Amino acid sequence: MAEGEKTKKKAAEKEAGKEVGKVAHYYTNIGVAVVKVSGALKVGDKIRVKGATSDFTQTVDSMQIEKDKIQEAKKGQSIGLKVKEHAREHDVVYKL
Repeated sequence: MAEGEKTKKKAAEKEAGKEVGKVAHYYTNIGVAVVKVSGALKVGDKIRVKGATSDFTQTVDSMQIEKDKIQEAKKGQSIGLKVKEHAREHDVVYKL
């Protein structure tokens, strides 16, 4: 990879935020995305959900594991995340 390409990639990552997970499933009827977490995420964090046809930002208002509300998610956990717009499988979740 050329030096210029590395710089562009880092700039794009900084603009998008730090990747903290990927959408594994979306429940349309309740507006909840199941997210496989790859980095720390807390209630109150601002996130961006981006995919081929999705791109929106929001504040994390509610997270659950097995119907129990949680305040913080850690790497390796699968969580239910209430989202304000339709998310799709394989969309990436970034912390801004």
